[in-house]
Amino acid sequence: MNLLGNVKFNFMSKRKLALIFSTLLIVISIGSIATRGLNFGLDFTGGTSVVVNFQEIIELDDIRNALESNDFIDASVQNFGSAKSVQIKFQTTNDDESTQLVTQLKHIIKPIDPKAQVGKGDFIGSQVGSELVEQGSLAILYAIIGILLYVTMRFEWRFSLGSVIALVHDVIITVGVFSVVQMEFDLTILAALLAVIGYSLNDTIVVFDRVRENFRGLRKKTPTEVFNTSINQTISRTIITSLTTILVLVALFVIGGAMIHGFAFALIVGVIIGTYSSIFVASTATLSLGITREDLMPVEKEGANLDHIP
Repeated sequence: MNLLGNVKFNFMSKRKLALIFSTLLIVISIGSIATRGLNFGLDFTGGTSVVVNFQEIIELDDIRNALESNDFIDASVQNFGSAKSVQIKFQTTNDDESTQLVTQLKHIIKPIDPKAQVGKGDFIGSQVGSELVEQGSLAILYAIIGILLYVTMRFEWRFSLGSVIALVHDVIITVGVFSVVQMEFDLTILAALLAVIGYSLNDTIVVFDRVRENFRGLRKKTPTEVFNTSINQTISRTIITSLTTILVLVALFVIGGAMIHGFAFALIVGVIIGTYSSIFVASTATLSLGITREDLMPVEKEGANLDHIP
């Protein structure tokens, strides 16, 4: 069976264009992060979160207008769990200020719905927010180190570096998109980034597993031809998996409510970028590191052919 006959598209011939495209995206992302920064939510900056339970469904714009008219200019308003529950977040610096603003909030909400129940404000200090930023960054770093070790043991160090380069590529661009659009970056987005790392790695492992098999079967083919064959053999699986995942995420983004908008958006961006990187970035990086068929062949034990002699 001629496995090379399955090749329908020469992906590796486009790797220079992909390199230019990825470099451009990374430069834009890093530039935006450096100049504009991220729009950190209260989980990181500190502040107060209050949940208000209304007796009937209230338009969020009505609540926002009432808050703005009472100097709650930077307050964030979104549904919390149901259409009758609303979470209001605003900036505070200490518990006393938080208590005072919650009391003021009750007077603002009363004209909108006299029977509304305003919960106790949950205050998050800026120190806690700083610790969350540090711990979140370490979580991503530890995940990447763990992946580096795992892929090295399962495949070969060139594959390991190629997969990690693709993962770093995905994280930087996903975070860069949040910096460009200035969407709120909170703990749910951090969780989405870790999910993106897992998704991208899974896609890359599928391609690399086929590459390893084909390196041993297509002995007369160049590494570039082997990668092309492998990508084409797995491309239908990759596209189907990505499309079905994106359909679910789009549904969550559209009808899932404001609470998970950022989470769904981060995953949509991550799945698109992760699919692209598993095809072009990881494979291109591994090829550039000089992977050959001999690197994947098991080392023969010296004198192994004499073991049968007593």
